[in-house]
Amino acid sequence: MSVILRSDLAFVADWIAPGSSVLDLGCGDGALLAWLQEHKGCKCYGVEIDDSNVLACVRNGVSVVQQNLEEGLSMFDDKSFDTVLQLQSLQMLQHTQESLREIGRVGRQSIVTFPNFAYWKNRLSIIRGRMPVTKALPYQWYDTPNLRFSTLADFGDLARRNGFDVVDWVALHEGVQVNWLPNLRGSLAVFRFGEQRPGMS
Repeated sequence: MSVILRSDLAFVADWIAPGSSVLDLGCGDGALLAWLQEHKGCKCYGVEIDDSNVLACVRNGVSVVQQNLEEGLSMFDDKSFDTVLQLQSLQMLQHTQESLREIGRVGRQSIVTFPNFAYWKNRLSIIRGRMPVTKALPYQWYDTPNLRFSTLADFGDLARRNGFDVVDWVALHEGVQVNWLPNLRGSLAVFRFGEQRPGMS
């Protein structure tokens, strides 16, 4: 049975070339990788820590390595994948900058998504004296897996400081691209980078 993608994953899938090699870090149940294998003929691998997600990947026909992303990507050679994905999981890592550099080392292209903390509903919650709880940030402050919070502007600065050229970026809300006031109205940030500049990893 063909996998049906969430709208944000479908947006990311459009940026991936047919027949390319793809590594998905924190790949969840492997739905995106399964879709890419079926519809674009991609050679896909995932890295996931959760037992149930690893089992789901196997059931979806996705090759997966069970590992904590905090341990790095030493099992992969430099530029061993055409595209490395880190979709809504980078903000859950303690060593964010080091992880970003590893993505650049392993991939020729990188796509990163994360909840945009500057989204207007988040700002309104802060003004009211409360931590935000939204569809993109569905957790209470005391049980959230997210360790880092970023805006589109802040993440773009971090990427450039670490030697990435931002090829494209968009803000999405419920899978739809936001063009007007994206840092205010977009709940999910999507960044695409080219190769990391030499000496920055």
